[in-house]
Amino acid sequence: MASLSLSTKFPLYPNLTFLQFQYPNRPQRIIFPIKKTTHIGCSATGQPHQQQRPPKNKKKTLTDGDKGVDPVGFLSKFDISHKQFAQFLRERHKALKDLTDEILTRHINLRDMSSGYEILGLHRHPEHREDYMEWAPGARYCALVGDFNGWSPTENCAKEGHFGHDDYGYWFIILEDKLRNGEKPDELYFQQYNYVDDYDKGDSGVTIEEVFKKANDEYWEPGEDRFLKNRLEVPAKLYEQIFGPNGPQTLEELEEIPDAEIRYKAWKEQHKDDLPSNLPSYDVIDNGKEYDIYNVVLDPVSQEKFKAKKPPLPYWFETRKGRKAWLKKYRPCIPHGSKYRVYFNTPSGPLERVPAWATYVEPDADGGQAFAIHWEPPPELAYKWKNARPKVPKSLRIYECHVGISGSEPKVSSFSDFTEKATPIPGLCN
Repeated sequence: MASLSLSTKFPLYPNLTFLQFQYPNRPQRIIFPIKKTTHIGCSATGQPHQQQRPPKNKKKTLTDGDKGVDPVGFLSKFDISHKQFAQFLRERHKALKDLTDEILTRHINLRDMSSGYEILGLHRHPEHREDYMEWAPGARYCALVGDFNGWSPTENCAKEGHFGHDDYGYWFIILEDKLRNGEKPDELYFQQYNYVDDYDKGDSGVTIEEVFKKANDEYWEPGEDRFLKNRLEVPAKLYEQIFGPNGPQTLEELEEIPDAEIRYKAWKEQHKDDLPSNLPSYDVIDNGKEYDIYNVVLDPVSQEKFKAKKPPLPYWFETRKGRKAWLKKYRPCIPHGSKYRVYFNTPSGPLERVPAWATYVEPDADGGQAFAIHWEPPPELAYKWKNARPKVPKSLRIYECHVGISGSEPKVSSFSDFTEKATPIPGLCN
């Protein structure tokens, strides 16, 4: 037990752990070894001594650059500093962003990019031909070779310029079906064929003139097709009015052109007895305002009327012929079961490759390079689905499982770990 007797008054300061007072020569400090929740401090001068509190350890705020990129989250979970991985993760994250920007610059979305199988490779076109598209940005020349053309690299090649390849490295080759002996080319350049059914609408003998007349009669109302049938009516009347024999002969005779609103009202009064479909249903007067392409005054009646209309008759479907008409006039450019490869001329020299989008590939019997097989069987030999497409389940279904990476620990998971920890999760998630 320690005690101290002082004649002076001293204040109480709970935060000080010692007594401090002034002597004439030097300050003195007495420390109490007794532990108490409240400590007493004193000063000989009676004035409180300003003692600064020790600063607390403030947490250092990390900037975005110091934090780095941690897409997985396992580093902080196992108390591993991210600093040694920060540069690597930043580069990986930047590479991902650059690749995403490049994809979205060339494609509308990821679905458009992933549907390349619909156009790349060899596909049958309705207009009696085969279309082949390949991506080879490093090639200088592209052709399709096979037993259908004697493996010739010059017979079926891409055209020069942008009709054969673009700036992104895509090559486009068109293989036209060959006319049989004694047959004439189609009269319609857009003539299409149905390669599955024996007959189609075009085999009924209806001419293209009758199809166009039917399309115009169904789409246009009486009076709307006036200027379609007589396209030169308005220019002829305007020319006759200004430069004709009954028009003004001199500048003095040329009167001042009236205002647009006056001319419109005069025209409407002149055509008041016309059919309602030939007259505008909504009067738009600009009131002298400057025309603004971004704020066009629309006719709500005509707009709703146009939206309610059915689209015009698709003439290309009305003139499409069946499979028998196609086989009677043409021979397939590539017969079913033909072997083919794609031929490239590159800076390193010519080479042949199996197309990346080939649907059927067979190895060479002699051990050489494999080749693709053109698979286009006739409808009677094509496979027909026996069962309907299954309905979409209400809950998720497991497509495949990777046992080795199924755990959260930094090791290769065993099958026992997978059955004990990973398998019950789908059941808990329904």
